[in-house]
Amino acid sequence: MKYSLQFRLSAWLSVMVLLAAAVAGVASFCASFHEANELQDWQLEQVAAMMTPHVLAEMERDGIVGKRMETVHHKPELVVQRLDASGGTLALPASLPDGVQDVKVAGVDWRLVVRTLDAGTRVAVGQQTAGRNDVAESSALAATAPLIVFVPVLVLVLGYVVRHMFAPLRALSAHVDGRDSRDLSSLSDAGLPDEIRPFVVALNRLLDRVEQSVAAQRRFIADAAHELRSPLTALSLQAERLEPLTLATPAHERVLALRRGLARGSALVEQLLNFARVQDAPDAADQRLSVAQQCRAVLEDLMPLAYRKRIDIGVVALDEGEVLARPLDLRMLVRNLVDNAIRYTPEGGRIDLAVRAGEDRVELSVADSGPGIAPAERERVFDAFYRIVGNEAIGSGLGLAIVRTIVERIGARIELDDVEPSGLRVTVMLPRAR
Repeated sequence: MKYSLQFRLSAWLSVMVLLAAAVAGVASFCASFHEANELQDWQLEQVAAMMTPHVLAEMERDGIVGKRMETVHHKPELVVQRLDASGGTLALPASLPDGVQDVKVAGVDWRLVVRTLDAGTRVAVGQQTAGRNDVAESSALAATAPLIVFVPVLVLVLGYVVRHMFAPLRALSAHVDGRDSRDLSSLSDAGLPDEIRPFVVALNRLLDRVEQSVAAQRRFIADAAHELRSPLTALSLQAERLEPLTLATPAHERVLALRRGLARGSALVEQLLNFARVQDAPDAADQRLSVAQQCRAVLEDLMPLAYRKRIDIGVVALDEGEVLARPLDLRMLVRNLVDNAIRYTPEGGRIDLAVRAGEDRVELSVADSGPGIAPAERERVFDAFYRIVGNEAIGSGLGLAIVRTIVERIGARIELDDVEPSGLRVTVMLPRAR
């Protein structure tokens, strides 16, 4: 179950607003209802105050005394009646006291104002209580209606405000999620709430510790490679001196095995040094470099290896196109791709190299006739020190790891495809320099 602080905060605020609105609405309704009844009582008192013997006589001549009279809004009807008269609308007892009072007549509730005139005549002015309540309820609802409309709007505004308050957290999350895996720089706490800053500070301390740990590992790899390089070189020279000697067949085979092992160790040390160089100084300034020129230089260096295995290296296309990169990065990118192709292509095989320049990118492609890579392993081959099981070619498992590091740094993209009938095509799409 997901735990959303934003949702819980919005929900609690909405519940509190609804509760407050309910209490305020009930209080407002009751107050408005009471005021409406008081206003109607005041109106009855005003009508009763206007009653004089002369006015009462005129109303009797007009035949409206003792009958229901419509008010301005036709509800509730008003009744003016002599208290001692018979045959009126209301059968009222003559003993009613003066003032405002509630009376039940024939099972119907009435609100009356009784007044004694100067001549001793007593007059009752009244309205049905039900009609009065209808008017009071309408007035109370009219007074409460704005609150009923305002509450949903307030809930929506609260939801928007809460979401807006969490926007810096979403921006921070998107920033961290979009970071390069090698970027261990501190996160900015600008614009973040004070409650979140301690978490960001703690996260920055963790990033600092991780960066120090990664730097220590890189130094260890580089130092170890440097320390191993000299002894391995000396051992290789000693093994070469043994080869011209006349040795028994078993001894000669052991010397050859020793040389292969030393070659594998030297290759690993060399790739470790390259891996350390690639990972160091990732913020070095980029330069405009020609991919075709780097390919020519790499082919000159590696042609003896291809010649030794009788591999035919063909240049399918060599378009001129420049990219922004560090010279070391681009050189090692091309070198590792071609070197891998030579290592894993069997004797007498073929390698095709192509550089094609488009409007917005330069495409570098190296295709070989080797065993290829199964689709299930094409993601793992980019991991450091990973080697395909059963492959006997001399390698360190660092070549494609170095390539991926460089590709990610310069914003390129790499794809692995099959070559018919057998082989692998590695294609790197590099952003073209403008």
